Amino acid sequence: MKNTITLISIVATLLFSVKVHAADTFTIDPAHTRVAFSARHFGINYVKGVFKEFTGTLVMDGEALKEAAGTIQVKSIDTGVAQRDDHLRTADFFDATNHPTITFKTKRIEKSGDALILVADFTMRGVTKELRLPATLSNPIKDPWGNTRVGLEAKTKLNRKDYGIRYNDMIEGGIPAVGDEIGIEINAEAIKGAAK
Repeated sequence: MKNTITLISIVATLLFSVKVHAADTFTIDPAHTRVAFSARHFGINYVKGVFKEFTGTLVMDGEALKEAAGTIQVKSIDTGVAQRDDHLRTADFFDATNHPTITFKTKRIEKSGDALILVADFTMRGVTKELRLPATLSNPIKDPWGNTRVGLEAKTKLNRKDYGIRYNDMIEGGIPAVGDEIGIEINAEAIKGAAK
């Protein structure tokens, strides 16, 4: 009986001495975040652009990333050429009228050496597919105004045709005007709670 009571006491002590960390939500800081893409043009050059309007969150448990989510406003696309941007908003490409947002929400997060793999549902033009996004996460830091910040860098590629973007003019020799493979690059900062 004494042994049972001692064992219960030890287990209880261990359980109550474990520190429980509450997860913290970090909000993407748009002033220090860039959501960019690139596409091959006529097979000889890359056209690059950004989305200027977006929101997102990272859920952290200490220094560990637990969840990530983001929403991009398609109308905010900017390649530096207004005529091209207007075309990209049409049904030939993103169809911003019927599909005004692109969304990303993690299902799980895997580790690959020092890197993280964000495995997420990625939805564009109404099509949802699993996207694997290799990412690097910085350790949280305090900025001069008392905010806690983290940084996230990520790069991947996807096939635009998987999401119903099939537009292509062909030139002599069968070279596509727009390549199928689209590069995505995210450089983000996120702030814990409300910024001060």
